[in-house]
Amino acid sequence: MEPPERLSFVEKIAYGLGDTASNFYFQFFNLFLVYYYTDIFGLAPVAVGTMMLALRVFDAVIDPAVGMLADRTKTRWGKFRPYILWGALPYGVAGYVMFLNPDLSAHGKLVFAYVTYGLMWLAYAAINIPYSALMGVMSHSSEERTSLSTYRFVCAFTGQFLIVRLVVPLKNALGGGNDAEGIRYTMLIFSVASVALFLFTFAQTRERVSTPAEQKGDFATDLLSLLKNRPWIALFFSALFTLINAAVRGGSIIYFFKYVVRDEQKFTLYATSASVAFIAGAFCTKFFLRLGDRRTVMIALAVANAALMAAFYLVDPQSYALLITLNVAANFIVGPTPAILWSMYADTADYGEWKFGRRATGLLFSASVFSQKVGLAIGTGALGWLLAYCGFVANAEQGPRAVAGIRLLFSVVPGVLALLGAAAIFFYPITDAKIKEIEHALADRKAAAP
Repeated sequence: MEPPERLSFVEKIAYGLGDTASNFYFQFFNLFLVYYYTDIFGLAPVAVGTMMLALRVFDAVIDPAVGMLADRTKTRWGKFRPYILWGALPYGVAGYVMFLNPDLSAHGKLVFAYVTYGLMWLAYAAINIPYSALMGVMSHSSEERTSLSTYRFVCAFTGQFLIVRLVVPLKNALGGGNDAEGIRYTMLIFSVASVALFLFTFAQTRERVSTPAEQKGDFATDLLSLLKNRPWIALFFSALFTLINAAVRGGSIIYFFKYVVRDEQKFTLYATSASVAFIAGAFCTKFFLRLGDRRTVMIALAVANAALMAAFYLVDPQSYALLITLNVAANFIVGPTPAILWSMYADTADYGEWKFGRRATGLLFSASVFSQKVGLAIGTGALGWLLAYCGFVANAEQGPRAVAGIRLLFSVVPGVLALLGAAAIFFYPITDAKIKEIEHALADRKAAAP
């Protein structure tokens, strides 16, 4: 077996910057969207939670359709890169339009939110699913894909860092006291930047892994193979719990500082330091992987993160230095996990080809992205519903029950969800040694093919 072509630094950075573009939206929505809809746009928390969950039914159709379409796309640019080129501008426009804040009735605002949020996720699916699948076809090597995934998530967390560091200051500076206007102009900046970054990703990346020559385009067979892919099923549930966790924890932070700490300005330093720790943790992915197999490392890091998240409930909300210290530790520990997880997703594509003779990279990654969107929807929906259940009232003094509820959403609930994510990884059967065997078997199979 010949050694696989090594990816250049420029190509890895170019691929990673695509996730910077994605995270300009993903992290903005995760941290601020529920808050925007309740405290600025004026929607009821229950309505927001219901909307976010309801639109995932829409995604249930769109995500696999995009993956299936991408798997069957043939152009001079490959299967997945063309969608990055074609989808960049609609993606940018859709994100900006969400925050136009039109002067409508309460019902009109809800309809506007449904339509624009739905269009946003349609544009997100059309570009992000092919982008995610691209990692699975840029190299034949699991080791190179793990390195590529590390670059991706360092860049992703850099996007997160820019969101948490800049959104509140930009909102205040550009809005001049008008939060709706400030948010709109802030999103315009990030929308333009996202389009430019995606175009750079398209220009500097290449596809190198093709589907087996004898494979026919049968969606039903691809879907059946996916559902029999045990490693992928384990990762699906791990990602589901992880993203519910991220949505609940991320969305609760601004409420925690506004209504429990009672100092919204402290949010920026808290979130910024967490992003720096996340990036540092991602940079250390290679070091963590020296400590053991990827599966073992993932479980250990998730359990440690769960303990740190739950520990927040024991901290006095006014102990700001301790809050930051604990948050930095938690984010550093969890920093390597996305890069490891997505490299494992790429391995499940190799596993499917090895086990069933079919490679459906687009469908596999689209279903993986769908699990994340469902997790985010459940998490954001639960956040809205639980806020309402606890008696939360926007822009008002909160009662003891609401304060206690916000504290639980900020600590214990994410801790439990992190443990569930770790439990799912126990069922992932591919060791690092096994994936090497699969790579060699696939290489021998392709060498023997006419």
